[in-house]
Amino acid sequence: MADETGHHEGPGADNATGQPEARAAGEGFASPLEFLDAELKKVEAEKAALQDRLLRLAAEMENLRKRTARDVADAREYSIAAFAREMLAVSDNLGRAISAMPAELRETADEKLKALIEGVELTARMMLQGLEKQGVKRISPLGEKFNANFHQAMFEIADAEAPASTVLQVVQDGYVIGERMLRPALVGVSKGGPRAQPQKAEADGAK
Repeated sequence: MADETGHHEGPGADNATGQPEARAAGEGFASPLEFLDAELKKVEAEKAALQDRLLRLAAEMENLRKRTARDVADAREYSIAAFAREMLAVSDNLGRAISAMPAELRETADEKLKALIEGVELTARMMLQGLEKQGVKRISPLGEKFNANFHQAMFEIADAEAPASTVLQVVQDGYVIGERMLRPALVGVSKGGPRAQPQKAEADGAK
């Protein structure tokens, strides 16, 4: 049916205008305003939950990125560990060959033998320099406190003046790559001087 202006009202007009009121009444709300306020709070709660999920996801992705970068760095740093150990064994053999050469023989050697000795020494130095470029470092802990993580005690040395567990002799240098032990240093450690008797110390204190 047309009104005086000529516009027609559809059959759903009353339903559209009355929908909030109907839903509010149907869900037990006293007024449409109370219903809309509850709906707004529900949407805000869902938004907060989504934001929390996004933040957690972002944190997990950041942790994954850092862990992946650390794994890649470790793989790059420690990938040559097995090869470095083999090269250290070769370097040790070269060092033993040089040390076994008597000083007299070096002095009396002809030019060919001197060139051979110098070549062996040069090879040993270049090998160690090449390992250092790859992150391998030598540890020679003479005078340091014994550290079981990097040192291996071969024997004890009685020394009343040195503190207990002090490295007094290095039999063989150790090597590390990064912060990981490649080969422990073989050392001799001090027993240290005699310790004070607790009972005597307490008696002196009582006096």
